[in-house]
Amino acid sequence: MALDVVPVSVDDPVNAAILKISEDRIAGFRRDPFGAIAEASEIGVDVVIERVRAMLRAGTIRRVRQTLLATNLAHGALVAWQVPADRLDAAFDFMCEDDPFSGHVVIRTTDSATPGSNFRLWTTLKVPQGYSLEKHAEFLRQAVGADAFRLMPAKRLFALGVGHIRRREIAPGDRAEVPADVLDTRIVELSAREWIVLDALKREFDAEELSRDLWAARAREAGVSLDEFYDVAQSLHERGVIGRFSTFLEHVKPVAGNQRVTRYNALFHWRVPGGREMDAGREVGRHHIMTHAYWREGGPEFRDVNVMGVAHGLEKERLLEHKAAIDRHLTEAGIDVSYTNVFWGGRSEIKPSEISPLAFARFHRARGGDPESMR
Repeated sequence: MALDVVPVSVDDPVNAAILKISEDRIAGFRRDPFGAIAEASEIGVDVVIERVRAMLRAGTIRRVRQTLLATNLAHGALVAWQVPADRLDAAFDFMCEDDPFSGHVVIRTTDSATPGSNFRLWTTLKVPQGYSLEKHAEFLRQAVGADAFRLMPAKRLFALGVGHIRRREIAPGDRAEVPADVLDTRIVELSAREWIVLDALKREFDAEELSRDLWAARAREAGVSLDEFYDVAQSLHERGVIGRFSTFLEHVKPVAGNQRVTRYNALFHWRVPGGREMDAGREVGRHHIMTHAYWREGGPEFRDVNVMGVAHGLEKERLLEHKAAIDRHLTEAGIDVSYTNVFWGGRSEIKPSEISPLAFARFHRARGGDPESMR
């Protein structure tokens, strides 16, 4: 079928059925991810590949890649930046375009002046093993002219998976029957050979690369046989390094046909008693609307909140209804919330963070720095 007659809208029923699976339901490493999508969506694999190719070319899908649980591969944190208003857009551009170690870059606001509302720029940040997160953040602070920053590493994760199409049908309060699993954030060390395979594994795919035989070319790129590539990938999977095979949609930007998959991106904050962070995180994470949920320490800048989560939606009021349902559930679970807030996302750019030690060293050398000073 020619590209110009292949439907690329997210509202096309075949595309919607594929995306409900391909966004965040293909967990771990799969030798045949398109076969897995086809089986779960009950759509022929040739049609799945054709539709994903077409949507990627049209911009409906912004990237297709094997994700990693990068919290287990690199030191990372959510970072809130206090930047003067006249430098805010330039700082956003720098984080997006010039710093490969910054991932999600979002300008956020609150509905009223609240603790931390002067921290408008939010990013995720990762640095490779052996390097200092604080030192690279200080480098970025000076580069963009920020007044201050707050690093908030994840102590535990309770939800991690962005499925916008699937979540459109979720009602406030819909949740799993049991509390969410806890994902650890311990660092896993890799050998040089494993890093080479991982670099090939994680690179996003062009439309022309999408086929049933997805990994043969990546094995050649890594300089290993396909069987060896599979062995290393399976080992990484078993060690908790591999995330999911995913087709990513834009969070806020219009996609093909000027459609918006979501309009609102909400970062929820809760402060719960010390010692109840794990309990609260597992209760928040079981709500199906949550794309992310984690235990992070906001510190005095954010009134000592310690459980956070992200949800997306087309309607602001609907997201507030979801949050109200979570708040009620926490109360019912006997978890006291002494403070809560919502930070709304505006301008945003989502990209994977680079985690290669070689790339980090090249980055700082190119800017006249000594990578060894960043350890």
